[in-house]
Amino acid sequence: MNPSSSGWINKFGHLVQKEAACFPDFESLYQELKRNGFVYGIHLDIPSFIDVEHTLTEDEIAKINLLTALYFTFRFEKGKADFELFVNTVFQYYQSLEVSKISFLNKILTGKQTESQLEKLIDTRIYLEGNAFNRAFGNSLTNSLLYVDILIFRVYLQGYTSIMEHAQLLEYVTINIAYHALNSKEKNKADAKLIQLLASSLTYINLDEAKIDGTYRDLLKQNFTACEKDYFLDMACLTIWEDKSLDYTESDYILGLGIDLEKSEKEVKFSLDFVKEFFKKNSYKISYLKDKNLAVQFYDGMSKNVSKLILRNSKRLKKELTESKELVTLLSKSAVKELNKEEKKKVQNQLLDIFKTIPSLAIFMLPGGAVLLPIFIKLIPKLLPSAFDDNRIDEN
Repeated sequence: MNPSSSGWINKFGHLVQKEAACFPDFESLYQELKRNGFVYGIHLDIPSFIDVEHTLTEDEIAKINLLTALYFTFRFEKGKADFELFVNTVFQYYQSLEVSKISFLNKILTGKQTESQLEKLIDTRIYLEGNAFNRAFGNSLTNSLLYVDILIFRVYLQGYTSIMEHAQLLEYVTINIAYHALNSKEKNKADAKLIQLLASSLTYINLDEAKIDGTYRDLLKQNFTACEKDYFLDMACLTIWEDKSLDYTESDYILGLGIDLEKSEKEVKFSLDFVKEFFKKNSYKISYLKDKNLAVQFYDGMSKNVSKLILRNSKRLKKELTESKELVTLLSKSAVKELNKEEKKKVQNQLLDIFKTIPSLAIFMLPGGAVLLPIFIKLIPKLLPSAFDDNRIDEN
């Protein structure tokens, strides 16, 4: 599965239908999303049942985890595994929030197919900036508050009508907790980067208009579910533990917050220990902890993108050539012997693949072809050879 190519949501649906027992309940899903970093806004890994051929980028990991979390939340709340119903429900959910809009050009390219339109909506949730230059920086542009989407989706499925109001409340409390956790400790550069990343990920509130004061604590005991309180505690622990230490002022803040969230001291300690182990295991992978200047970030981002394209396409070309060798063998065999039904089907498919390679390469060689090719692919989905389509589903 390739989350950067069209058709990936349909492929996800094909894979996830076989994973009924992957997560028995919402709590097990939450713990998995914490281990993967998704809850913390740090996108490092995906569930094991998703099969990918290539190393994934951070934004691709975020897409998979977001869709996984949405799907299993739907499954737990509705008790249904109907993937088409799920896609339509998620699409309507994001439309009702009016935060993820598809551009006019993308509407032309995707048509009316809901899966294709949802792919575009998810893109707008993942990236903080939309242009190609900014995306070259890679990790720092990935939304860090995506888990809020899951919490809102859950109350949406439960029939709560004022979901925009609830979304604003969730973000308001989350950013307040992060700021107050930061102020309870001695600040460093990594802390500042974390807060900047969280602030830039806000969707439902305007940070300039939000009150950063102690009034948010009055809301904690009455307005939120247990899973939302778990999220608040984990975000506080993330901010507290970022410098890998905990002094008495930080300890006072986190224990006081735990009381407000109706959490025991044991539960608070468990959350702190979880974050501690997470940083111990993954700190070298977390992009905002790397102190790089603008030029180095841009160079690293471009290098990753170019390397990804070379690696993925070299494997695809090799696969296509291997399939063509089989075609030669079958054609030679057909000169002296009648091919069976399966062999005839292979010849037909591989001949079509070779014919389709010619126009796609011709487009790529034109001036501006690298820009034109993705547009042609979306307008004519079967333009490229099968070896280039990571999201094709084997009908057999």
